[in-house]
Amino acid sequence: MAWTLLVIAGLLEVGWAIGLKYTEGFTRPVPTVLTILSMVASMGLLGLAARTLPIGTAYGVWVGIGAVGAAILGIVLFKEPVTLARLLFLGMMIAAIIGLKATSGS
Repeated sequence: MAWTLLVIAGLLEVGWAIGLKYTEGFTRPVPTVLTILSMVASMGLLGLAARTLPIGTAYGVWVGIGAVGAAILGIVLFKEPVTLARLLFLGMMIAAIIGLKATSGS
């Protein structure tokens, strides 16, 4: 159950990271409220997952999911550059997330 909560928390982190772009510096009310709600829910679920998972693993996976997801959506939604190096490093981050899960003992 903790891993499910952690993955949802990571996906919500992607949501609030992308939401930051849509708030336009917190000047747009609806995107701002949705972004803040996503932040609170994401951190709340991270906290619940960290009750049973090692904090280093939980935090690392949470940040990794958020970073990879935000980078991919940045490419798709905002036409950010796609380079071989960028894809290689995103792949390395995904490998690190999988490695943390595999070695967590949970």
